[in-house]
Amino acid sequence: MSAVALLLAPAVITAPVLAPSVAYAQGAEVRYIVNDTAITSYDIDRRVALLKLMGRKGNLREIANQEMVDQTLRLQEIARLRVGANDQMVNQAYGQFAQSNKLSTAQMDQILSQAGVTRDHFKTFIRTQMGWGRVLQSRQQSSKRLSEQEVVAKILQQGGRKPSATEYTLQQFIFVIPASERGRTLGKRKAEAQAMRSRFNGCENSHALAKTQLDVTVRDLGRFLSPQLPPEWKTDIEKIRARGATAVKETERGVEFVVVCSTREVSDDYVAQLVFQSEQKADTNADKLSEEVMAELRKKARIVKR
Repeated sequence: MSAVALLLAPAVITAPVLAPSVAYAQGAEVRYIVNDTAITSYDIDRRVALLKLMGRKGNLREIANQEMVDQTLRLQEIARLRVGANDQMVNQAYGQFAQSNKLSTAQMDQILSQAGVTRDHFKTFIRTQMGWGRVLQSRQQSSKRLSEQEVVAKILQQGGRKPSATEYTLQQFIFVIPASERGRTLGKRKAEAQAMRSRFNGCENSHALAKTQLDVTVRDLGRFLSPQLPPEWKTDIEKIRARGATAVKETERGVEFVVVCSTREVSDDYVAQLVFQSEQKADTNADKLSEEVMAELRKKARIVKR
């Protein structure tokens, strides 16, 4: 197993930045209560096993205790801000992680099971990292918002030329799948979404098109400047032109795709502020920001050790 640990250690540390389900295994005891969420001895044992696989040193039991408390606080903040990764994103990151270590997902499952980590615990670890990255990004954006004077200064630095941005008018098709029917109907609904996507011929006909299929909702999302596009759709949207549709994605609601009704180039003071804001470099000391936010969460939290 030591060879596997060496293989996984660097990849785990650099895995993409993924709400724990509390596992009440037989004989598990509650060790902590964090804002009414229980952390059990089973959860902590799984984290100890993960730390071993990562090659961490020191008192792994104490490190695992702290990490599980922190993970619970992070997941609660992710849920509060509604910036969590959906199952499709988590599964994709898990698959990419396995592939980066030249493993199939089945082999990855087996290694994690044999090591005592389990696939579910590792996926929760990934889900937390992904969501926490979005929490920090949100904090950076709110703390680094440029003033009008700073925007004017940047425009003058560029010779008085204001930057432009693409404005998108968007709609969203949602093929609803009840949670109780997801496993049975997901494939069928994806095929239906693909078929409707291929028949899309303009937003003026979207609502009529949706009525040809049961349990399909069309949402008029309105206008978005390119820096404001939803992160989970941004790359796909920017690849297509007006009157085009993104690929179909699995989401918590079912399966969805977004269509671009129209685009136009816009240049004004507000656009300048958004563009300059989006161009700002990320905080080079992300660890410091993370610890500052964690300190705030710990101070406000009710943490009871059993």
